[in-house]
Amino acid sequence: MTIKRIWHGWTSPENADFYESLLQKEIFPGIENRNIPGYRSIELLRREHDHEVEFVTIMTFDSIQNVIDFQGKDYTRCYVPQSAREVLSRWDEHSGHYLLREERIY
Repeated sequence: MTIKRIWHGWTSPENADFYESLLQKEIFPGIENRNIPGYRSIELLRREHDHEVEFVTIMTFDSIQNVIDFQGKDYTRCYVPQSAREVLSRWDEHSGHYLLREERIY
């Protein structure tokens, strides 16, 4: 079973490059260094809107138990470190969790 944990955050165009750098240089390595059992990867998506920039993270875990190992009993709660909260204008308070039904690699 594979679980995809999906979360959205938004920032201003002026803060977007800084936020992306923060994710890549600090936040993602910090998650990976926790050596969470069943954690497989994290993907980053970015979309420009007229007045804001949207970011989507998609984390991959082997099971819901592994998500609980990452986030705790209230595993739907978002994980947004203080450094990210300082540059985001808004974010999802809860992450969505989806069971991967099929994956095809071409």
